[in-house]
Amino acid sequence: MSETQQRGGAPIEFWFDFASGYAYFAALEIETLAERHLRTVVWRPFTLGAAFKVTGAQGLSRTPLKRDYARRDWDRLARLKGVPFNLPENHPRTGLPAIRAFYHLERSDALAAAALAKRIIIGYFRNGLDTDDPNAIAAAAATLGIDRDSILAGIADPAVKIIARQQGEQAVARGVFGSPWIFVDDEPFWGSDRLPMVERWLKGPW
Repeated sequence: MSETQQRGGAPIEFWFDFASGYAYFAALEIETLAERHLRTVVWRPFTLGAAFKVTGAQGLSRTPLKRDYARRDWDRLARLKGVPFNLPENHPRTGLPAIRAFYHLERSDALAAAALAKRIIIGYFRNGLDTDDPNAIAAAAATLGIDRDSILAGIADPAVKIIARQQGEQAVARGVFGSPWIFVDDEPFWGSDRLPMVERWLKGPW
């Protein structure tokens, strides 16, 4: 038996846009869900703009009618789950500095990068964290004991910019067109409402 099989299986891939309301709710649960099945989570932030270029779609918050429904649904989900939810001003933000900070940090410490990703998406939807401001991202990292200057340098690093862009391209190449998007052993699931199905799949594919 391989080490991966002993742990329970390959990591669950969690693809998401930092400005995705549904990704926020999934981010609060995905790690606990994975732990129940002896899995780990690979966090994969990307910008949905990469997918929209292919599909011709645009985000919920930029689409009439869908925007109003989504905001009502997010508030309803927050009440149902008993968690804070405050849509920030100037939503949605692209969040490229946040994405680049993650991939910079992941090169040296994947666990710290995952913690930072969760801190950022929670900060965005609870405290209005500006994911377009490198200094705000560096400050969020500092609360986790991560060196602020290193994060700022990483956000500006041309190599990191390439990595972040390639991740978005990889997402699209694998068929990702929404957020959150979850892969379990390469099986795709779109949306936070698919978490129960993800859990059922982890118990045994059908």
